[in-house]
Amino acid sequence: MPSWIPANGHALRHAGIHFDAVRITGSLGEQVAYELMQFTDFQAGPIVRSSIGMRSMYFLVPPGTARAYRWPTRVDALTRKGSDFVGVPALHGMTYPLDWRSVPTVQEPFVETALLFELLTKVVAGEIPAVR
Repeated sequence: MPSWIPANGHALRHAGIHFDAVRITGSLGEQVAYELMQFTDFQAGPIVRSSIGMRSMYFLVPPGTARAYRWPTRVDALTRKGSDFVGVPALHGMTYPLDWRSVPTVQEPFVETALLFELLTKVVAGEIPAVR
């Protein structure tokens, strides 16, 4: 497993060092995570879910890749350029308010940025109907 995943609890990691993060809040984040999981046969790469506030999904993509896209409203690219930090939970144990929607694997250490952007664009455009 990647060294940036803590052994227990959770830890803050500066965006852009080990990964960039794409934060999608609310039901849009849930929908995009669902579509990504379906499309990749549940091998999407790392997606962190926050269960407080706006209930965001953090899609962890390779460092330096998030700024190459023009993300829609309600979507934030967290990169090294800013001072953004992302909470990363341990793989097991008590990690509230964070948990893994999809864990990183050796085969999928990151979410594929281009695929994330493509699916997000289709969901926002209504080309993929909302799951209820």
